[in-house]
Amino acid sequence: MQFNLNTLVVGGGIAGIQAALDIADSGHKVYLVERQPSIGGHMIQLDTTFPTLDCSECILLPKMTLVSSHPYIELITYSEVEEVSGYIGNFKVKIKKKARYVDENKCMGCPTCTEYCPIKIPDAHNENLTTTKCIYIPFPQAVPNVAIVDPAYCLFLLRRECQICVPVCKNKAIDFKQVDHFVEVEVGSIIIATGYDPFDARLKPEYGYGIYPNVITSLELERLLSPPDSTQGLIQIDGRVPKNVVFIHCVGSRDKTVGNEYCSRVCCMYTAKHAHFIKERIPDAKVSVFYIDMRAFGKGSEQFYERVQKEGVFYHRGSVSEIYKKGDKLVVRAEDTLSGELIEEEADLVVLATGLVPRKDATQMMRIFNISPDSDGFFLERHIKLDPIATLTDGVFIAGCCQGPKDIPDTVAQASAAAAKALSLISKGEVEAEVATTYL
Repeated sequence: MQFNLNTLVVGGGIAGIQAALDIADSGHKVYLVERQPSIGGHMIQLDTTFPTLDCSECILLPKMTLVSSHPYIELITYSEVEEVSGYIGNFKVKIKKKARYVDENKCMGCPTCTEYCPIKIPDAHNENLTTTKCIYIPFPQAVPNVAIVDPAYCLFLLRRECQICVPVCKNKAIDFKQVDHFVEVEVGSIIIATGYDPFDARLKPEYGYGIYPNVITSLELERLLSPPDSTQGLIQIDGRVPKNVVFIHCVGSRDKTVGNEYCSRVCCMYTAKHAHFIKERIPDAKVSVFYIDMRAFGKGSEQFYERVQKEGVFYHRGSVSEIYKKGDKLVVRAEDTLSGELIEEEADLVVLATGLVPRKDATQMMRIFNISPDSDGFFLERHIKLDPIATLTDGVFIAGCCQGPKDIPDTVAQASAAAAKALSLISKGEVEAEVATTYL
């Protein structure tokens, strides 16, 4: 049976980008589908990456640019896979392409429409710490660098009351007549790289997230640290520079009370990275970290952990039971499990090291692609040790954090492995009918 040589990659984070580039560089067509208006995923939100402290944008943006210009990659953003039929070598995929209300071929990525738009909305790229406008480019280096209208806030789409942005666009790119439409593609193999969601810290009410403004998540701190498009890298809470900063590990990880018994793998080290930058930017700040166990397993991670301790970061082995208000300070209460003593640490800023959980739409995606969940809700691999890339559906592979929490190096390695799996099928050029498992 003839094998379709095209590949579908679902998810435009670092895993999807790497897999798409590896396959496209071999001279084979790739459809890269991303549900957000731009590729980049969570990695593009990071200021730096541990333990080398590389600028995240500096190492990711060249790959994003390659994706946009690669002759063998068709980038389909702001889109979702709706339906899959067929089997290995002959999948038919129905993709819903949502209306941007901006013509991608005409928009030049200038900020004029954004400047004139009167409606401010939360900026999702900056974890809602800042605002953007109702018509906006997700971030300055977005790929594609095309504006999008948020239909949930647009006065014209809601009530036909405003079209200020239309006449100011010199290229006449704004098109409110656009509607959602479907495209269909045929591929021989599929790589799913849909990533993860950060744990919702509101599910741990004892920590006061959403109640106390000076209790924030690790990803919010990441955006505070990221100049220049968010907060210019200034770390301020209510206009004040914090002098006592407390980090809490394992928020939403290794926690039976919220149903997440697994380790999220990255939290220990990204907290060490954050503690390092707090000490670098606020040298006289007292920085304390409450942890259950330190897991600095990656290359260079143990050395970085030791470096941070030498910089004056205090580590307390103990699980935090609660955070409460005392005057204008927060008090973090925990038991030191090494000494057996109760600790109460005052803080101006508390940072919750939130874990990685399956995406909210993971169950729906599994149903579409005929994949089962594992015990933690992530995508189930064919064999946890011997075949962590393949799924029980022939021709469908998984890569990155949709399979389970992992850091960037492991994500990139798994993405390249998934690409190699797809290319091994392509190189054969055909599959035998008796082993081609029917998909739907």
